[in-house]
Amino acid sequence: MKQLMRIAMLIAGIALVASGAARADDNLAEGIDYIRLAAPQPTSDASKIEVVELFWYGCPHCYQLEPMLEKWAGALPDDVALVRIPAVLNPRWDVLARAYYTAEMLGVVEQIHAPLFKAIHEKKQKLDDEDALAEFFVAQGVDEKQFRETYKSFGVVSKVNRARQMTQRYGIRGVPALVIDGKYRTSASEAGSHADMLKVTDALIARERQAR
Repeated sequence: MKQLMRIAMLIAGIALVASGAARADDNLAEGIDYIRLAAPQPTSDASKIEVVELFWYGCPHCYQLEPMLEKWAGALPDDVALVRIPAVLNPRWDVLARAYYTAEMLGVVEQIHAPLFKAIHEKKQKLDDEDALAEFFVAQGVDEKQFRETYKSFGVVSKVNRARQMTQRYGIRGVPALVIDGKYRTSASEAGSHADMLKVTDALIARERQAR
């Protein structure tokens, strides 16, 4: 009889662990914590689990997220890649999207990215046209001629057009937003906060890793 009771308790314990694991997995609720994209989108590198950040330099919420995202990105494992895409939700956003891709093509993103956020949100600088941005880039040590040539280049225009296209494909209605492996989208609106955005992203990364 005692042996039967032990077996019954063992089975009950296993069931409890299994149900706990199920509940842990169910902590992510589709349609609440994250949205599954209607159509999966291609990623830059199929060998990596890609996390795309959609942002706009003029967005205060993106500015608030940035330090947390930088810290999070600094601890990413080798199989995960963070890719930034400046969202283009309307023509007014083109200017700062071009600023990001100009910095990217000139190889000065690290030199420009955080200072550009700070210039807009802390120093209240109005950086909404080419001349204002040229002055800003020069202050960061970039040659003005190189800036202007790159800003107007076919390469930058093409990248902005693609950013506009991906903003639509990801179903972005506001920023910041994170897209995980071309399949899922989350934001503070879904997850509840910037910190929870990153927790949801971590869980979805784990899910994708397990699926692979």
